[in-house]
Amino acid sequence: MNMEHYRKLERMYSWAPINKYFGPALSIRGGEATVEIDIRQEFHHTAGAMHGAVYFKALDDATFFAANSLIDDVFVLTAKFEIEFLKPVVGGSIRAEGKVTTQTERRIHATGELFDENGTLIGRGKGEFARSKIQLTPSVKYA
Repeated sequence: MNMEHYRKLERMYSWAPINKYFGPALSIRGGEATVEIDIRQEFHHTAGAMHGAVYFKALDDATFFAANSLIDDVFVLTAKFEIEFLKPVVGGSIRAEGKVTTQTERRIHATGELFDENGTLIGRGKGEFARSKIQLTPSVKYA
């Protein structure tokens, strides 16, 4: 396990401008990652529940960083992602848990589960991630 790599990825994540808005917390382990987000009213659609974009954000981030935890030289990119919405959420917090399932020469496959603050499964996702040409360097806040 490369703990220094995981901490650098976590710091890089915290620098992303979009995360200033969502305020997520990320923790990474080898081939796994967890994203936690406190739900705010501005995350809701007009029917009063959390918008699907937040489901995507949490699940994509958790699976993405599970994948990138295995690659320490370049940034990975989301090549494909599918979501299954299981239950609506109106408040509290959510936790996405991502885990790499397989890795080939060209793709890393990961699955994710999304839970509400009571531990109820509210969504699932699966993605495919590919190595990019973007080097993990201080220029992308990897430090």
